[in-house]
Amino acid sequence: MAIDNQHPAPIWQPTAERITNANITAYTQWLEKRLGRRFDDFPALWEWSVTDIEGFWRSVWDYFGIISPNPPTAVLEQRKMPGAVWFPGTRVNYASQVFRHVSDERPAILFSDEADTGQEISWGGLQRQVASLAAALRGFGVVPGDRVVACLPNRPEAVIAFLACASIGAIWSICSPDMGAVSVLDRFRQIQPKVLISGDGYRYGGKVFGTLDTLAELRRELDSVTHCVLVPVLDECDLGHPALVDAFHWADLVAADLPLEIEWVPFDHPLWIVYSSGTSGKPKAIVHGHGGILLGMSVGLGFHNDLGPADRYHWYSSTSWIMWNCQVGGLLLGSTICLFDGNPGYPDLTTLWRFAGKVKATLVGAGAALYAACLKAGIHPNEVADLSAVRSIGSTGSPLSPECYEWIYANVGDGDIWLSPMSGGTDIAGPFIAGIPTMPVYLGEMQCRVLGAAIASFDEGGQPVIDQVGELVCVEPMPCMPLYFWNDANNERYLESYFDTYPGIWRHGDWIRITERGGAIIYGRSDATINRHGIRMGTSELYRAVDTLPEILDSLVVDLEYLGRPSWMCLFVVLGQDVTLTEALQETINARIRTALTARHVPNEILQVPAIPRTISGKKLELPIKKLLLGHALEKVVNQGSMANPESLAWYVDFAAERASRGL
Repeated sequence: MAIDNQHPAPIWQPTAERITNANITAYTQWLEKRLGRRFDDFPALWEWSVTDIEGFWRSVWDYFGIISPNPPTAVLEQRKMPGAVWFPGTRVNYASQVFRHVSDERPAILFSDEADTGQEISWGGLQRQVASLAAALRGFGVVPGDRVVACLPNRPEAVIAFLACASIGAIWSICSPDMGAVSVLDRFRQIQPKVLISGDGYRYGGKVFGTLDTLAELRRELDSVTHCVLVPVLDECDLGHPALVDAFHWADLVAADLPLEIEWVPFDHPLWIVYSSGTSGKPKAIVHGHGGILLGMSVGLGFHNDLGPADRYHWYSSTSWIMWNCQVGGLLLGSTICLFDGNPGYPDLTTLWRFAGKVKATLVGAGAALYAACLKAGIHPNEVADLSAVRSIGSTGSPLSPECYEWIYANVGDGDIWLSPMSGGTDIAGPFIAGIPTMPVYLGEMQCRVLGAAIASFDEGGQPVIDQVGELVCVEPMPCMPLYFWNDANNERYLESYFDTYPGIWRHGDWIRITERGGAIIYGRSDATINRHGIRMGTSELYRAVDTLPEILDSLVVDLEYLGRPSWMCLFVVLGQDVTLTEALQETINARIRTALTARHVPNEILQVPAIPRTISGKKLELPIKKLLLGHALEKVVNQGSMANPESLAWYVDFAAERASRGL
């Protein structure tokens, strides 16, 4: 892929004050004083962090003061992937690190939603509710290792429930209530939860959606659930609904005034289970550990987002996106987290900017698609909100175009905004590529590789390259990598997901170019996974939703996500004899996807095709068709000799040519 090797001037330079006050500056000064190590610039610091990985991660433990009744005597048993064992013998707890920041000087949580039901929770109030709920869970018989799941919107109750689980060593998992019952069950069935916490509904786009019928289905299908807790989200709730038989009410469980009891767990004790889908099979149930998340988020949020106790941190997210976990992670640094629940485009695209101004947010983050939507809609955030407190803007979920960089600098804050896009994902609960507040920002480019993340770009021969687009790989272990996948016999799916291409080296599934100055540009997914607004969904989940329709004989979906182009997802369908793709059928298909998955995964376009290309073994050629539509030559993307129906490609070749002629 040809690259234009220009050396433009930076779009932003840090002031001397910004550099002096940055957390990364304090850390480098600490390293010099504590360890006698001096680093003249960030690239030198990064090089040390991925070379002396044991020394680096021990320094992170010490610098952030990780609380443990068993301080570490070793950092890493085996330097390998997978199978690295970090900080053996230590005991930690995520909740203990959060509540070391209890203070009367600032709130812990600020919340609002579409109904403008503003709420402020103090650090003391948060700790009291967490302690009360933790005691209730213990009363339900929950012990370390049990799973507690939730179907909740982005509200304080979700944060409280997660911290209560963490404090007792239970394993947390959450889905957003806008996910259909099929998708939720695909996730929760795998992990056999003991307790289910659910709201009665949610608000989105000015509408109210009740979820008690979904709750009833979840309770019927999840045989392992022994206790159900109801969180009243809506103003009215049908207390006689069958879903609420023997349900406990949230207010009753958080009313006690008790001290918080911390269960100290091994460094690699599971903290939560999150989900990220591949191109086949059920969603991957990814398990992360207490210790790995403590260290990974301390680096990602503390250094690369520059968060601390003085910050008010808002990142717009649903609870199904890993950015919700990262938002809650702000509490680890003592930051006030600012939660908004609802549609960021309702009643218009100024909503989040007005919220950020109201709560005096210092860091505002969202998916790249939101900034692109604001740009296209001609939104001028400074004209609708007082954003003088904002000092940083974050972006993730998909590549941020250069035009969005320019729009942010022209329309947000006082002109000294540090724009810090990042890229990583659910798999590591954080970034591989991010920003650093002491270095310049260049248009369309992320500033650096994350400390401790030995990221490289591999060419087709598996060799590292600079200033060329290649596969994003990580060549050294990190504590925040998954412990394992739940119920994954012999680690088969885990190995297949990350280590099938380069044994012993993590392949992430993104196209990346690392620039000569050490920055990076992400060009979208290198696999066929659907990435819609930052939430990855396996194509198999969509097929399960649409292929049950009697009119559809076969289907194939591709999501064309590429830097500088709007995301475009197309569903190709083969229909039954004498069936045509009418508007009514398209709406039926969309409704099925919306109900089974989420509204985010409704395709931009549905097209009727003569056939779906398949290999001799019957596998759909998702990635080759995606590459073909991105402009690659047919002979470069598929071996027709390995196909069951090579003649089917003719339609897609013509379609790709037609799109190219329109500049798409």
